[in-house]
Amino acid sequence: MQFTPLHDRVLVKRIEGEEKTKGGLIIPDTAKEKPSEGEVVAVGEGARKDSGELIPMAVKAGDRILFGKWSGTEVKVDGEDLLIMKESDILGIITAGKSSAKAA
Repeated sequence: MQFTPLHDRVLVKRIEGEEKTKGGLIIPDTAKEKPSEGEVVAVGEGARKDSGELIPMAVKAGDRILFGKWSGTEVKVDGEDLLIMKESDILGIITAGKSSAKAA
């Protein structure tokens, strides 16, 4: 099944966090918070102004993003748990840069 979001909606796959803390403690599934980081799977064509002009999307498929803790609606597409959210629920795009190289 192929799914394409409408208007300014985005289909997102959550990216799971670490299983251990920095100190080496293993976090059980029941204590883990759902990650607020994900990868964009598909995007709609964009919102429309009152004049009918299309406002293009700022994100594209493949972008790694951060979103709010309670953002989106959980759906299952082809047996995979995904989120559908409005573009305005996305807090930012994560890019690989100098700061991530320092963390490694």
